[in-house]
Amino acid sequence: MSPNRTIRSRELLLGVSGSIAAYKAAELVSLLGKRGVSVTVLMTAGAAQFIGPLTLATLSRRPVVTDLFDPACPDVEHIQMTERADAMLIAPATANILAKLAAGIADCPVTTAALALKPSTPLILAPAMNTRMWEHPATRENLRRLKSRGARIVPPAEGLLACGTVGVGKLAALEDILKVLAKALA
Repeated sequence: MSPNRTIRSRELLLGVSGSIAAYKAAELVSLLGKRGVSVTVLMTAGAAQFIGPLTLATLSRRPVVTDLFDPACPDVEHIQMTERADAMLIAPATANILAKLAAGIADCPVTTAALALKPSTPLILAPAMNTRMWEHPATRENLRRLKSRGARIVPPAEGLLACGTVGVGKLAALEDILKVLAKALA
């Protein structure tokens, strides 16, 4: 079965966290839309510093969730979103987001939705961070903990990082992320 057929007509939550790689979320939403995926974007405050919610709302044709306490949405929207979701992808997933998820902290739309997912809903994490952060023992332990709970990890790539060094930490190629998403949904 082709990856496109596997993800077509699916409902995806896309969490975007505060990494310079957040700009790639625009292309990711566009690629998903072209493959027939309905995407609801949730952003951390840090992500909104790198890319505007309006860009992602325009590409997804849906409002972007940036605040858990939006007076325009009196319902418990983050719970309702997780009921409809076929999967949740967090790309980029910062070391901070990984640590919060590993510890069960739900203090923003991304972490709250991730913790509210039904146990059967796949959670895919695509980390992006500086090499030293990626290799830090706390990050490695958080990844082990998340994997043991069923999260699927799309490892970062090696290359030139935003800080000017070369190492592992770049967001994985979008096509690689989509392959893991399709496999999780198969």
